[in-house]
Amino acid sequence: MESVLILGGLLSLLILRVPVAFALGGLGILLLWLKGFPLVAVPQRLFGAVDSFELIAVPMFLLMSNVLLKGGVGKDLFAAVQAWVGRWPGGLGVATIKSCALFSAISGSSVATAATIGTVAIPEMEKRGYNRSFVLGQLAAGGTLGILIPPSIPLILYGVITEVSIPSLFLAGIGPGLFLATMFIIYSMLYARGDKGIQKMPRISWAERWRATLLALPTVILAGAIIGSIYAGIATPSESAGIGFVIAIIMTFVMGRMTFEKLREATYASLNTIVMIFMIIAGAKVFSYAITLYLIPQSVSTFLTDHISSPTLFILAVGLVLLVIGFFLEALSMLLIMVPVLFPALQTMGIDPIWFGIFFVILIETALITPPVGLNLFVIQAVGKASLEEVAKGAFPFALIMLATTVLLWFWQDLALYIPRHF
Repeated sequence: MESVLILGGLLSLLILRVPVAFALGGLGILLLWLKGFPLVAVPQRLFGAVDSFELIAVPMFLLMSNVLLKGGVGKDLFAAVQAWVGRWPGGLGVATIKSCALFSAISGSSVATAATIGTVAIPEMEKRGYNRSFVLGQLAAGGTLGILIPPSIPLILYGVITEVSIPSLFLAGIGPGLFLATMFIIYSMLYARGDKGIQKMPRISWAERWRATLLALPTVILAGAIIGSIYAGIATPSESAGIGFVIAIIMTFVMGRMTFEKLREATYASLNTIVMIFMIIAGAKVFSYAITLYLIPQSVSTFLTDHISSPTLFILAVGLVLLVIGFFLEALSMLLIMVPVLFPALQTMGIDPIWFGIFFVILIETALITPPVGLNLFVIQAVGKASLEEVAKGAFPFALIMLATTVLLWFWQDLALYIPRHF
């Protein structure tokens, strides 16, 4: 009963639109005070929440992605991919998803991916006769690849919370990330075949293709350097993010795309997101400490194992809960609230924590494109100057593809686990 009251109280605060960080932290402090636990532990928990070397990767990746956004790198990336696949059926749609996948390998952020590629792709696709709702939905969904294809900020946070190897999580995200990108491309090509209003791209000469490729090459090299340094054991994710940030600044200045004014804008934009993330992390740490003292994770774990004996039913229940919560919470809040509660039950059920991390991230990806609080919907709504309904309608088929992927992931767990087990 105590567990139900506490979780119900948290849900009530969130429904009343209390900021997530304050809802978590405030409720945590209240719970500690009611039980007579020393509140001196609260400042220690707040400091300890962000005093982590692994978390340095979060602001570094955000800074890097915003520098690349302000430097117009997405335009080069999209132009290069478009030059090679633009003549395919639905070529611009294919170019959009491939560009999202490539930029995901740099940014680690769905919002940055959607905004960067969306700024370039939306006007180009609309000019070629693509249905506006489809274009907006495709960009919202394509942006979600930014939190699955490594480096991924949610996977970094999941690794910090659960103490699971972050490089292993990154490796596990490659298979499902590429699979989702492929499914998005197939759907986009099939959609284009049925839409007679789409105009074909004009033929592009080989010289133009190579010119566009050379302009995008520094970005591709940057992505390869970041991922390669992590997997080769040369750098940790945090060190790799810092190196990538420095290279991004140098690269954009050398290319003449960056000014000190743009750098200031990129820094402020990053700070807004970084402060939000770290405040939520700090609030979640206090709340997590309080519910641990109240034995809530153990109670939830015991309840689940007593009433759900099958791992399949457990995963189904978790999936349904996350889908419902995704209507009210944004992705990072879901992760920081739910993982500490659910993680103890994984070991009892014999579920691989690396596999569960990928399963969890795909579900919170789905939450990014489902109203009313799907963050990517709002990003694309702003970039495309559209209505929320228009974006959500276009994103719905892509959300179904994501849900189908989670089902496939359960029956074919090697989709996520083959690479980390063999490399």
